[in-house]
Amino acid sequence: MRFPIYAATIAAALITSGSVQAQVRSPNKLPDPHGEFVRQCVPHMLGRWAHPEQVCGCLRDYAVAVVEDDDLREALLRGISERGVPTIEADWVPPSKQSEIGPTFTKIAKPTLQCMFDPAK
Repeated sequence: MRFPIYAATIAAALITSGSVQAQVRSPNKLPDPHGEFVRQCVPHMLGRWAHPEQVCGCLRDYAVAVVEDDDLREALLRGISERGVPTIEADWVPPSKQSEIGPTFTKIAKPTLQCMFDPAK
């Protein structure tokens, strides 16, 4: 009588472990960060620029390349994707980094203008 219970338990364990392994092995497709950013940014750029996809992509590329600090970069990308212009709200970064907001904008000023007025370069 115990054998069928043990057999059923072992079979259930094997089936469960097989499905867990299958879930672990199947790759999760994460969205392309660049494409997702452009998708969120473009609606804010429509009507402002002739090529909003290029402007959004250019702004993202420069923000990622130029802003070394993760918190400031994420805040800047948030501002661009939510508002269509480089923006950093003070409450988007830790208080210890709020004094770096101004210098961050100075650092990205020239590339931002380049992106907005000649994004193909």
